[in-house]
Amino acid sequence: MTAISRKPVEPESRRAARVGALASLPLFFPLEGRRVILAGGTEAAAWKAELLAAAGAEVHVYAKELEPAFDDLLKAGSIKGGFVHHERAWSAESFHEAALAIADADGDEEAAAFVSAARAAGVPVNVIDNPPYCDFQFGSIVNRSPVVIGISTAGVAPILGQAIRRRIETLLPESLQGWAALAGKLRGKALAFLEAGQERRRFWEQFSDLAFSGKKAPQEQADRLGTALVSDAKISATGRVTLVGAGPGDAEYLTLKAVRALQSADVILFDDLVDDAVLELARREAKRMLVGKRGGRESCRQEDINSMMVSLARQGRHVVRLKSGDPMIFGRGGEELDRLAAEGIPSTVVPGITAASAMAARLGISLTHRDHAQSVRFVTGHSRHGDLPQSVDWRGLTDAATTTVFYMGARMAAKISARLIGEGLSPHTPAVAVSAISRERERRWTGTLGELGSGVAQLGFDNPVLIGVGSVFRAEAVRSQDGQADLAVNF
Repeated sequence: MTAISRKPVEPESRRAARVGALASLPLFFPLEGRRVILAGGTEAAAWKAELLAAAGAEVHVYAKELEPAFDDLLKAGSIKGGFVHHERAWSAESFHEAALAIADADGDEEAAAFVSAARAAGVPVNVIDNPPYCDFQFGSIVNRSPVVIGISTAGVAPILGQAIRRRIETLLPESLQGWAALAGKLRGKALAFLEAGQERRRFWEQFSDLAFSGKKAPQEQADRLGTALVSDAKISATGRVTLVGAGPGDAEYLTLKAVRALQSADVILFDDLVDDAVLELARREAKRMLVGKRGGRESCRQEDINSMMVSLARQGRHVVRLKSGDPMIFGRGGEELDRLAAEGIPSTVVPGITAASAMAARLGISLTHRDHAQSVRFVTGHSRHGDLPQSVDWRGLTDAATTTVFYMGARMAAKISARLIGEGLSPHTPAVAVSAISRERERRWTGTLGELGSGVAQLGFDNPVLIGVGSVFRAEAVRSQDGQADLAVNF
């Protein structure tokens, strides 16, 4: 079937989303040297006191008695702010010139009185663990100061907030704190020597890559580093292209490097198969252009895509060519890199999880289980002329110790089956087919090579289908990793 050519488009449905509804507005409140009122001597109040003082606040604690946690805190002092203990209950005068007011109240009556007094004095108030009496909430915190990340679940799921914090902490190296401090030293150099827009953003992109490298920030060589980054930003203002693998569909399969590339893109040229959830991780200001390429469907010509990348890069843009799976496995990434090299456009590749790896993970099998297969082959399921590829060593694919995965072979499934059987592979060889791998609409079929044509037909041709052939796919070995049942009987 001959594909119809179409021009790249900017799809209405895939524009950057507008800001959705917020349960609350995240704000960062500077407290250094400011007075904060804290009523209560409990352990919960001590934790809030330590947090407030760490932000530089002068925390005035009003309590006749203090629990042991407070004794230790007052004795040790704070790393930044300070504490003043008043051995009495709070009063209306306590709120004078206060920036915030926090209380660990014993019951709603005490909470209501504290809130009434604070609001009368115009002071934002929080009653610990009592949301109806709060003007603001404390969220979970990831501390890489001066980088501080606050996480809020609007008080409805604090344990979830803590889990999110732990997840974020694993992504942020401890060394980030030093790099964030170094950024303050380099800001003036970037402003003085670089033009607003492309040059400055390139400066900070390069800086951010270094910050996430795991290396320690070179505080003593700050000026030398700044000079090098300024020079690179001016040279790189000519533009560049990054080929990024979007993985099989699920946005969580993206690599950290892929996310960083999306966050720094000016323009994203993406394929039909790239999920909207992946695009949501991109920089909101980035222009998105659909350059869909689907077998047997209306598609953009590869030559047009190549020319567009060159043109945009020459305008000084950072172009991300976003491809499903891995750009270097049946993604025509080599052709695009050749064109970019010929035009003198700098380019890099960020690999993605290829569909075969995702299929193996989803089915719970190893493509090279040592009891069954000593090699694995990835094979295109069709030629550019819409039939079986003739250059493939079909006899070699009948090796019983080889696992074969066919990409883009759904419409050729019956012919693949017939050709392999004709070359001597047993029709009873285990086979699988998975449609829309890792997406919500994923469907699976398992059976034998002889049944492959009818099995793939059951899945349909609306979504990409991956076909696996080999003894590793025996029915008893295929295990769902998410509780999803297989499609048909006997599987």
